[in-house]
Amino acid sequence: MRVSIREVGPRDGLQNEDPVPTAAKVELIDALSGTGVGRIEAVSFVHPKAIPQMADADEVWAKVTRNPAVRYSALVPNVRGAQRAIAAGFTEVEVVISASDTHNRRNINRSTDESLAELPELIETLHAGDATAELIIATSFGCPYEGDIDPARVASIVDKAVGMGVDRVAFGDTTGMATPRRVRDVLDRVTREKPLLCHFHNTRGTGLANILTAVDLGVTEFDASVGGLGGCPYAPGATGNVATEEVVHMLHDMGYETGIDLDRLVEVAELAQRIVGRELPSGVLRAGPRYRTIA
Repeated sequence: MRVSIREVGPRDGLQNEDPVPTAAKVELIDALSGTGVGRIEAVSFVHPKAIPQMADADEVWAKVTRNPAVRYSALVPNVRGAQRAIAAGFTEVEVVISASDTHNRRNINRSTDESLAELPELIETLHAGDATAELIIATSFGCPYEGDIDPARVASIVDKAVGMGVDRVAFGDTTGMATPRRVRDVLDRVTREKPLLCHFHNTRGTGLANILTAVDLGVTEFDASVGGLGGCPYAPGATGNVATEEVVHMLHDMGYETGIDLDRLVEVAELAQRIVGRELPSGVLRAGPRYRTIA
């Protein structure tokens, strides 16, 4: 069985770090492109005042050496962002809406329903530009402000988005509140009409367990961040996404295929650690793969 990993370190990871030079972002994306990873979320087209770490998105993308075997994507907040992504040549684009009203208001100053009301225009803009539209539902498994999120609410958002013509749906564990039980609760409720992806953070150490639960429920697409890059402004001290090399290390040992060269990926995690200038939380980065013995 093959599991597809989308590497999100260059976007979701770096936007939570101190600003990184453009050249270093390009170096990281190019290095990841050579690991065998099939998908990379490269940049986000947001207002620089909102996320200054992504202010150089156009410049980064213009300088990246694009591997034809890799599908690159961008995240956008609105129609203007979608137009920028299309103009830059992206054919895969994501937009985030929170299942939690409070989190959505804190993030983009509007309610969940108000964001959903704008979604048809954004989807139409992307489709007119020959790009696919993926909806990432943030706080799918819990909200730092509201606590538990009813899986029925998440399922309702999926149904509405599918009805609007969205091409893919992802479930975001925004501050690492998911557990295997809550993953099962959500995935058992939602429609499978469109491809599903899960995006887990490892804030409370449940990231790998959540991935295994989702795999058992038939999900084969996941986000991960090299080295465990990133964090979250709503969960102080939290680690970032589950580390890509930890996910690959576990899946390969269980007999799943990812197409990723783990040794090369660990080398890129070392690069990521040098770029951000701090120790990253990945256990596989620190200790090496289990098959690496002491000389």
